[in-house]
Amino acid sequence: MSIVTTDWLIYNLDKVKIIDSSWHLPAQKRDSLKEYLNEHIINSIFFDIDKNSSQETDLPHMLPSAKKWEDIVSNLGISNKDNIIIYDNSDVISSCRCWYTFRYFGHDPSLVSILDGGLKKWKQEGKPTVKDKTIIKKSNYSAIENKKMVKSKIEIDKNIKIKKFQIIDARSYDRFKGIVSEIRPNLKSGSIEGSSCLPFTQIINKNNNTFKNTDELNQIFKKVINTQDNNIVFSCGSGVTASVLALAYSLINNKYTPTIYDGSWSEYGLVK
Repeated sequence: MSIVTTDWLIYNLDKVKIIDSSWHLPAQKRDSLKEYLNEHIINSIFFDIDKNSSQETDLPHMLPSAKKWEDIVSNLGISNKDNIIIYDNSDVISSCRCWYTFRYFGHDPSLVSILDGGLKKWKQEGKPTVKDKTIIKKSNYSAIENKKMVKSKIEIDKNIKIKKFQIIDARSYDRFKGIVSEIRPNLKSGSIEGSSCLPFTQIINKNNNTFKNTDELNQIFKKVINTQDNNIVFSCGSGVTASVLALAYSLINNKYTPTIYDGSWSEYGLVK
């Protein structure tokens, strides 16, 4: 159950832990926490993607250590057996990055899902939001890393020669082809040698931020990969929209384990 509907959630609010993991590109000049405090789904907990990533590197959104993740999730009051529903109010569907991180640190895949359409669809349907502060009771969360779900720059460079896995880039075609400048400073334009491009926006319904249906997703992914292939690694600018593709691909290939190049172009494209 990687995604749930808004109707499912409205009838199960008291049975799940809900996370708002909204994150916006810096150029949008939106304050995710301020927006959360103004309105959120009842009992939801704010998850700060920037603060809850590794603080030991200048690269954005890198995975934290297992110990740090245990502290983060324990302070959110979430236990290993909780059924977690994650949503966002973001154009980049940032909830998928939070979903991927929970998966990476060993949360039961059947117990962590995305709210399809996020807050946008929730509000379109007139479902209620609140300003009330969610009361959190600290838990004792335990993490187990699945290191096969992440690739390093060394592995990416090695793969250019051995071609063990295929890299799919979630950025726009213009960024992938180097036609436009990167949105972050000190990054060259272009893409990883041998990689393919599938902009994450192609797999999302723009009107309500839901994922396209599985038949549509199959057709979209078939244009760039063999959809029976499990050796797929997703990349993007900083690991956020790569997670969107990883989730979408898992919807049509249930044998696929979501795998991300964590540094993405923020690392690979650094001007040296």
